Amino acid sequence: MPVQEQWRVFCAIDFPQVIREKVMAHSLRLRRAVPDSQASWSRLDNIHLTIKFLGETPQSRVELLSRAAANASEGHGSFPIRVGGSGVFPTRGDPKVLWIGIEDLKGKLGELYTRLEDECAKAGFKKDARPFHPHLTVARLRKPRHARTLASAHKGMEFEPVEIAVSELLIIRSELSSEGSRYTVISRHPLELSGETKKP
Repeated sequence: MPVQEQWRVFCAIDFPQVIREKVMAHSLRLRRAVPDSQASWSRLDNIHLTIKFLGETPQSRVELLSRAAANASEGHGSFPIRVGGSGVFPTRGDPKVLWIGIEDLKGKLGELYTRLEDECAKAGFKKDARPFHPHLTVARLRKPRHARTLASAHKGMEFEPVEIAVSELLIIRSELSSEGSRYTVISRHPLELSGETKKP
């Protein structure tokens, strides 16, 4: 039996350009504030909100994932979220991830997450054992040196909240390379209530 090709995939929500530019400006201020820190910074084109990360998945099962996402999105409708606030993971010990917060204004993001988890489970994918903590990753800290200083600067630096409308769910493939991750959208799933007409 030939070995199946594995794709590194995840489900995500994309962000408009205004959010991407605000994050990049925030990152630039941090890099200037703590120039000796060693971190992998999110690139403009790769800024997104991960809803479910599956990792290495047989290519033959990616279509099942897309169907699960389509079922979860059907009849859900678009919804607002607020991007703002800053924090780090983990909350104790050496910080590893800098993030910008996501506020679920009407509880619809959590509802979409639950629906997606249920549909993925029906398709044979494992449910995520960790609680859902929606966030936008700014940087991953590679070494502990200067990490606490960078984390402190990040938490103390204001990120003015911005409200946006979420209108589609994406399935994305991530390909790792020496230049960083390259993302390719595999499928798009509009969030529309029953009876809504699609824009041309």
